[in-house]
Amino acid sequence: MEYQETTAGQPFSLSNVSLFHGLPEEQVRELTRIAVPRLVEKGEEIFQAGEEARGFYVVKSGSIKIYRAAMNGKEQIIHIWSQGDMFGEVPVFQGTTFPASARALQRSKLLFFQRKAFRSLIRDEPDLGMNMIALLAGRLRLLVGQVATLSLKEVPQRLAAYLLLLASTQESDELRLELPKGQIASYLGTIQETLSRTLRRMAEQEVIAMRGRHISILDKSQLENLASGQQQL
Repeated sequence: MEYQETTAGQPFSLSNVSLFHGLPEEQVRELTRIAVPRLVEKGEEIFQAGEEARGFYVVKSGSIKIYRAAMNGKEQIIHIWSQGDMFGEVPVFQGTTFPASARALQRSKLLFFQRKAFRSLIRDEPDLGMNMIALLAGRLRLLVGQVATLSLKEVPQRLAAYLLLLASTQESDELRLELPKGQIASYLGTIQETLSRTLRRMAEQEVIAMRGRHISILDKSQLENLASGQQQL
């Protein structure tokens, strides 16, 4: 039987994972057969940079942080994955080690797909291989976008681009910040005090409105101008 679960009102199904879109039910059942459930607690390490990549993961519920640790002990957040996302797949197909570490941001349920078993399925199901190519192409676009965002000179530009990205992924101008401000600051290459000050300035200029961990985008065109550098905060 296919894995199904409801989290925060959103049903989870393997069929909804981008990698498995369009696969026949029989193939989804085979994926379910090889999936190994794993429960991780908040703060638990899933894998570390340099560890052999024996398989990849799909998030059933919760959220996972992908990060790299610098020599000074600080962390650079690379991405956050949530329900329906997969992570750790690239080195699995390269036959290498994980280039970054993964840690649970909250109690999370995962599905682990062992490398050998999954590659065997790809040989038998060409559509699965095509989906993998499409997914990796999407990841490349995401990485290019992130590099472009972090290369912007001013923090307001980076923050505006980040809020627009959240609006796109959450498909709403009513945003919920899943990460603490300190981790968002790390992701944007700044410090928490600067992030908070920039958010306040955006609110004062009525670009956004803030309510705890909720942000409403009030003026999207102005936010887009900030992100592109056409307008200063």
